Amino acid sequence: MNLHAIRAIYLFEMARTFRTIWQSVVSPVISTSLYFVVFGAAIGSRIETVEGVSYGAFIVPGLIMLTVLQQSVTNAAFGIYFPKFVGTIYEILSAPVTVVEIVIGYVGAAATKALMIGLIILGTANLFVDLPIAHPVWMLAFLVMTTFSFAMLGFILGIWAKNFEQLNLVPMLVITPLVFLGGSFYSISMLPPVWQSITLFNPVVYLISGFRWSFFGMADVPVAASLAAIALFAGLCLVAIWAIFRTGWRLRS
Repeated sequence: MNLHAIRAIYLFEMARTFRTIWQSVVSPVISTSLYFVVFGAAIGSRIETVEGVSYGAFIVPGLIMLTVLQQSVTNAAFGIYFPKFVGTIYEILSAPVTVVEIVIGYVGAAATKALMIGLIILGTANLFVDLPIAHPVWMLAFLVMTTFSFAMLGFILGIWAKNFEQLNLVPMLVITPLVFLGGSFYSISMLPPVWQSITLFNPVVYLISGFRWSFFGMADVPVAASLAAIALFAGLCLVAIWAIFRTGWRLRS
């Protein structure tokens, strides 16, 4: 394992984040805080509790997950797309660096950024509401698994994208709607039976449900199903990345 190569890629990506601290960290935190204020004030005044939890606290895991998913995908996608755009990807491919080391460097940096933002938002939420964490270890575990899984998805999207517009296509038109429809601001038990069944086909439901369970000890779906969903998604992403580097798809053309 070439630890020097991993460290070089990782530190380069992290340095880019701190050069654009307002765009990379402050902006997502402010946007999420506005979501919290608007939804917590407008809807929270009409819905006091959801399954025994104050509505303001109930939406915090969903808001964190919304930001974490977007940031994981966007950071990883841009991280690998930019070397393609400027042509430095060929230097990486010709260097004595394995696929595993490249993925660890880029995905690890993107996941670290998203995890950092998620923890900052968690700390900010405590200023607004009393937020219990029933299972802190599992909370951190869900956060880490989610950031790494979706950072791998972003890595794939960055290789797939042919222009900057395509980098934002999936996060804005796919991930954001799935999060909003995945129980981030409500419990799926509040939906009619038919829509409850349909919602279960949304993979984000399992992520939000497991993450919310770590806070309040309640979940819309079994926790084991949430863990299995994350593991399956991460496995599919790993297979896709392996196939991309094996064939050189959109890397060597």
